[in-house]
Amino acid sequence: MQALKAVYRRELLAYFQTPLAYVFLAVFAFAAPAFAFYVGRFFDTNRADLAPLFDYLPWLLIILMPALAMRSWAEERDRGTLEFLMALPIPLWASTGGKFLAAWTLAAAALALTFPMWIAVNYLGSPDNAAIATGYFGAFLLAGAYLALGQALSATTSNQVVAFVLGTGACFAITLAGLPFVFSALGDAASASIAEFIADLSALERYNAFGRGVIELRDVIYFLGLIAASLAAAAVLIAERRGGGR
Repeated sequence: MQALKAVYRRELLAYFQTPLAYVFLAVFAFAAPAFAFYVGRFFDTNRADLAPLFDYLPWLLIILMPALAMRSWAEERDRGTLEFLMALPIPLWASTGGKFLAAWTLAAAALALTFPMWIAVNYLGSPDNAAIATGYFGAFLLAGAYLALGQALSATTSNQVVAFVLGTGACFAITLAGLPFVFSALGDAASASIAEFIADLSALERYNAFGRGVIELRDVIYFLGLIAASLAAAAVLIAERRGGGR
């Protein structure tokens, strides 16, 4: 655990030693309300809730989470510091977990920047605060899943741009899985069992349940399982490249 804490502090400090953290937080603080107010037409709904925010958060996270995750391992490989990190007396799980938790902390801080909207809807009306809290919990889990997936793909390359593109594509795929137009595109080529399997992979459908104020154990397990599987994949990929340079 001490190794995990050391990596966590190192990674979190590294974010704020460059403009990355500040730009990320600023973009999120501007884009999330902009989606809610202008795209989601927040004031036109005449409802005291944050549904317009939660409806568009997944599409914002698809872009911003891979952008946050792309540097995690690609930068280490590009700078040639991966071998140094692997030579330290730190378990690989601690390095992987520390990097992920640092990025997840930054994602949580970004979500916290939207709390003034929560205060505003309480001023304007009487919202279901339990449902809003559940929506934030779902957004936090979704952000973690996207981050873990992005970090796993970051371990496959030394190019951060490639890591970003791969991460965005993977997040986009698991978000769209299960939507009606996907089944229409598959047509008769997919059996009922395959279609059901693809539907079960949909992160958007599970996230939407949180937005409705519903917490189901299977949805929590899905997100935590996706995080664990992605981090395990990242650890395996890094272990295979131990001592392999870029």
